Amino acid sequence: MERAQECDLARTPRWIADEERRRAERRRGLLARPSAPDWLIERGLSGQEAVYVHVGGCWNAGQRSGRVDREHARRALADGVKACPQCRPDTAFGFMDG
Repeated sequence: MERAQECDLARTPRWIADEERRRAERRRGLLARPSAPDWLIERGLSGQEAVYVHVGGCWNAGQRSGRVDREHARRALADGVKACPQCRPDTAFGFMDG
């Protein structure tokens, strides 16, 4: 019984050190994560044509979405690329429906 408790006590500092190391790694990972883009363009299945313009962080942006700058997003909307109906990037640029 005493031997088992001594083994548990010997493991405790290693467990604490491992947990602190994991927390530090998580913090470093969060700090190294790139910032969310302001604008996204979603491509079609072929990867060529633009299908939707999204506000960065839109929950509806597909996996084929790529980061673009504000001017590129505005130009795409002006050229007829559809605005995502959920995040409505067209309203940020003052585009009117119809």
